[in-house]
Amino acid sequence: MVKETEIKLRVSRNTLAALREHPLLKKRNKSGWEQRELFNQYYDTPGRDLAQAKVALRIRRDGDAFIQTLKSRGQSIAGLSERNEFDWYLEQAELDLSKLDDSCWPVALADLDKTLLQPIFSTDFIRERADIAWGRGKAKVVIEAALDLGKVIAGEGEEEICELELELRQGEPEALLELAAELAADLPLMPCDISKAERGYRLFDASSYSLSLPAPELNAEMSLDDGFAAITWHLLGSSQRLAEQYRFNGHWRLLVDWLEQLVGIRALIGSLGQAAPRSSSSELRLTLDALLSDWRPRVQAGQLDDAVRKAAPAQFAAELESTRWGQFSLNSSRWLLAKGWTTERNSRGNRQGAAPLGNWLPTLLAEEGRDLQLNRYQKQPEDLAEQLPRIERLLAWLRMARSVLDVPEVDRLYGELSKLSEQASRAIDPESLAARQAQAHIVASLKSWRMLVK
Repeated sequence: MVKETEIKLRVSRNTLAALREHPLLKKRNKSGWEQRELFNQYYDTPGRDLAQAKVALRIRRDGDAFIQTLKSRGQSIAGLSERNEFDWYLEQAELDLSKLDDSCWPVALADLDKTLLQPIFSTDFIRERADIAWGRGKAKVVIEAALDLGKVIAGEGEEEICELELELRQGEPEALLELAAELAADLPLMPCDISKAERGYRLFDASSYSLSLPAPELNAEMSLDDGFAAITWHLLGSSQRLAEQYRFNGHWRLLVDWLEQLVGIRALIGSLGQAAPRSSSSELRLTLDALLSDWRPRVQAGQLDDAVRKAAPAQFAAELESTRWGQFSLNSSRWLLAKGWTTERNSRGNRQGAAPLGNWLPTLLAEEGRDLQLNRYQKQPEDLAEQLPRIERLLAWLRMARSVLDVPEVDRLYGELSKLSEQASRAIDPESLAARQAQAHIVASLKSWRMLVK
């Protein structure tokens, strides 16, 4: 078994060609580009048991060699993936079920009848690979860069494969993100935490493709720093998967959810106080604010206007053809991996970052809740929109971390506060003003709200 650490970046054909000649890759290319054609047949049961267990099983033909590979999903954070991979060389292109024993086969599939495994889809592509190496401080970094161009084929459906894959051979995972971010400064690269296997399943049977990521596991004893990192990684990774899926099918709800992840990241960063000095996140916030400034009005307008919804996929495609989304995604990953919010903070900020989440969060919610002044906005509902940033900060934490609170009916509080946020975002008319007043009253009267803001 080997552990595979990699990052996949969706690109256009023009970008793929430009990568071959990029000065950074040319300077660090120690092997030259080697081209080969790879044919990959993936297997699963009729019920897609492997897909449900986050396992991929394939046979690859590489020249005259046949390689059977079993991959687990492993850990995947915002495009940077770590997977366990098992490889076996075969005499012919037929599954050797004897290789799939307890040493590699998931416990969740222990009772599966392996004779049910059958071909599901294929991914055939031309790969150009090179060893990219350089010195990083006193350490050496070696990364395999692969330029893949081909197709995923499932039944009558097919989709183009056009991506840059960077796999760590030697060095620290940070080096993968550093290289990707440097390339993304010049070329549109889209971090894409969706494997070729997942794309095959998406084509074969949309119901067997899972868009969501597992929610972070939080507890009251973990530090604010760890809780913030876990939630923000989740939101960033979800935003990348939503961006890819919206690019793929243009379903409006995916764009709404994509924007929600970005709003959540912005709100979390803004909630940390001295635990995250403004200087530590200034560059990240500038890019994020620019994205929100462009896309929030479009999404809000599209909720009521079908013409706006129909125009959005082309506008989103243009976004992906620029460098902004890739740079934001990759630089955010680097910032999170390096715990960039902790730089230059003082001793009070360090204490705050180390505080147990179960102690810090109720204090934050109490302060933000009192400053929200719901009683005022029951009388002046026309001004509620000015409190949207504060409501979004409350929602960002309640969405993921409400389980650490010892407060009754906290799920209902999150739901009712979400409704208040929706009301605050709507255009003002007599009906919406009355709805704001009513919703502010509902939130203020909740027992959980009263306990938090007392």
